[in-house]
Amino acid sequence: MQIGAYSFGDTQLNPDGTTRATAEAIKNLFDAIVHADRVGLDYFGVGEHHTVSMPASSPGALIAAAAAATTQITLGSAASIISTDDPVRVFQQFATADAISGGGRIEITAGRGSSVETFPLFGHDLNDYDELYAQKLDLLLTLNNSTTEQVTWSGRTRPAIRELAVVPRPVTGSLPIWIATGGSAPSSARAGRLGLPLSYGIIGGQPHRFAPLANLYRQSAAQAGHTGDNIKVSVATLGLVAPTKQEAIDRMYPGWVNLNIEMGRLRGWPAPQRRDFLAQVDAPSAYFVGAPDEIAQRIVDLHGHLGHMRHFLQGDFGGLPQEHLLESLTLLASEVKPRVARLLAAK
Repeated sequence: MQIGAYSFGDTQLNPDGTTRATAEAIKNLFDAIVHADRVGLDYFGVGEHHTVSMPASSPGALIAAAAAATTQITLGSAASIISTDDPVRVFQQFATADAISGGGRIEITAGRGSSVETFPLFGHDLNDYDELYAQKLDLLLTLNNSTTEQVTWSGRTRPAIRELAVVPRPVTGSLPIWIATGGSAPSSARAGRLGLPLSYGIIGGQPHRFAPLANLYRQSAAQAGHTGDNIKVSVATLGLVAPTKQEAIDRMYPGWVNLNIEMGRLRGWPAPQRRDFLAQVDAPSAYFVGAPDEIAQRIVDLHGHLGHMRHFLQGDFGGLPQEHLLESLTLLASEVKPRVARLLAAK
């Protein structure tokens, strides 16, 4: 079981509640990735967002920088919103990061975009949501599966490519490409049919309810003739690790409130209530907030339902102090990861 973290960047807050510089948030995220590598985490994902509070708008740039400053950790997008980006540029950016890393540590997770800010930002129509994703995913896979630099592709959402060089190529010829979904049955089936690994982003409810989706994914893969190591599931959840559960709750709650107030303004959500947060921090709910023993046990319990091979947490939102994020990453690597390994070995 791989243990890791992910982030969209987290802009810190001044004492009066105003936001600090988004550039500081990006530097903090870079430092967190380097720290995660140093303490022994397996994976760090950088998600794409375009808001003041979550300013990691260019995962490829951050991952390339981190590739040069790390030695062991796997780095990937979590996720790249390919519906509104150009798959050629996404592929080139991550292939460049792969070259910088020396090869074998860079992945792309392709998402449709649960946050729709990218559509007006890049001039796309939300009515084209499904077609944009399907066609641009096809282009990304065409680029990745090509055996030479010369690529040909045509579709309706982007000008055709006819025997044009797309460089650089990844060190080993191709990159791992995952499909991201927040719990869509069609997305699970699509990943299975394509023979691609699948990453579930679980931000509410009870994670074990994703088990039928994971089964659908594996069944779809088997029906399409896909077997082997590429058929695998990862899980991203909200969560924070601290020496005690009460410390973890007290550290994560203020940021959760800030995030939900912001989302409420954007999407019309009701005002956040502490009882709603507390309802999500105990098993079997979605927030993995607590001390190392509890978090390890919950990851192993969920593995019994989903059979996932990677679990990674996001806790840095709403202005979480950087020192709390770094301590969480340290505890994930030094305390949670070995506990998970021991518990799984004992099964």
